[in-house]
Amino acid sequence: MKVIICGAGQVGWQIARQLAGERNDVTVVDTNVDLVRRATDSLDVQGVTGFASYPDVLARAGAADADMLIAATHSDEVNMVTCQVAHSLFNVPRKIARIRAQNYLAPEWGDLYRREHVPVDVVISPEREVAEAALRRLAAPQAFDTESFLEGRARLLGIVLEADCPVLNTPLRQLTDLFSTLRAIVVGVRRQGRLFAPEPGDQLFEADQVYIFTHAEDVNRTLEIFGKATQKQERVVIVGGGNVGLAVARALETRADRMRAKIIERDRTRAEFAADQLERTIVLHGDGMDSALLDEAAVDRADALLAVTDDDKTNLLVAVRAKQAGCRMSIALVNDPTLVSMMGALDIDAYINPRATTVSSILRHVRHGRVRAIYSIGDAEAELIEAQVLSTSPLAGRLIRDIEFPEGVLVGGLMKGDRVLKPTGNTRVEEGDVIALFCLTKDVPEVERLLQVSVDYF
Repeated sequence: MKVIICGAGQVGWQIARQLAGERNDVTVVDTNVDLVRRATDSLDVQGVTGFASYPDVLARAGAADADMLIAATHSDEVNMVTCQVAHSLFNVPRKIARIRAQNYLAPEWGDLYRREHVPVDVVISPEREVAEAALRRLAAPQAFDTESFLEGRARLLGIVLEADCPVLNTPLRQLTDLFSTLRAIVVGVRRQGRLFAPEPGDQLFEADQVYIFTHAEDVNRTLEIFGKATQKQERVVIVGGGNVGLAVARALETRADRMRAKIIERDRTRAEFAADQLERTIVLHGDGMDSALLDEAAVDRADALLAVTDDDKTNLLVAVRAKQAGCRMSIALVNDPTLVSMMGALDIDAYINPRATTVSSILRHVRHGRVRAIYSIGDAEAELIEAQVLSTSPLAGRLIRDIEFPEGVLVGGLMKGDRVLKPTGNTRVEEGDVIALFCLTKDVPEVERLLQVSVDYF
């Protein structure tokens, strides 16, 4: 597949790395010659320096025979114009645009992105994606990472094992015997910085970060078995009243459990705007780093603090200060992946990586055949792929134990009709089933071959 990626920033570079590693023909376009050089020097991609929306630049990038264009520059307008030029002059079949401004995304303007207007096939909104990620973190406060799969019937949970975890030093195959009715599988383990797919004889140790694929109805039981007491969230303090913070507060106001939220926003105009948009949420104007303001927000009695300003360091420091004040849980928005290693030392419970969230969303649409969802884990170390099994797939009609999966691949769950099953070696995969696979990044091409999407459906 020939792909043009416009924008060589964090998201564009990561998408280029993923697709180039899967033997796609990738060209990166950016106005910054240093970013283009970084991409061409470190990845198996071609580079073009120039404005992505200029027809001559797209022509040099090979738009005439491109299968897909991904517009991920820092400008919404450039992304939209780039898609328009790619459509009108080069007839590029599939166009994806990252659009941040919520003014472009209001429901009443939904017809804007039709082919006869601004021809964007898929719109990615980082703020909406991040807000949804924040809500998932709040729904599973004991997990540092979480995502929904199989039409919301299954969840991926990332948790850190502590010294009081009841299942430490227990072989994974023994867990199946001990908890035979538990619909959960440990699909990934990060130990001493290395992520791997565990074998049945592997044991779990203190400080391991484990990824567990579980039936949605078994989430609380799974957390308890792995030493995490369930907590009810009632009071949340949100630091940052931008698009992400406002979207989270709006969602919380509509929930049946009527969770109470307070927002702290430093910019007065933005604080007033947020107050006008919300009904039950209290909006405080001031600096989230101000201890007195945190006291006024009653952060010491809050069940969770969500720091989602546009500054990583502010988010980290606010999260630390909240925990020191007595807040039960802190979640920080962190753009810089090199800061993630500090989470444990700073006693920050969970983080949201906008880059990984956006990359996951784009990849879901890039692999658009029967792949229904993709979640990028860590620094693009692994993926959880949800896909429908085709009649042409080597998986169809075979028992799981007879399928030659790569070493870094595990089956997390299987949905037959509307039933989600915990897979065993004797489970037969049939045409039409939806399968959830954990796979290390190096094994993605082989997984796509097994799913028969990369050739048949691109």
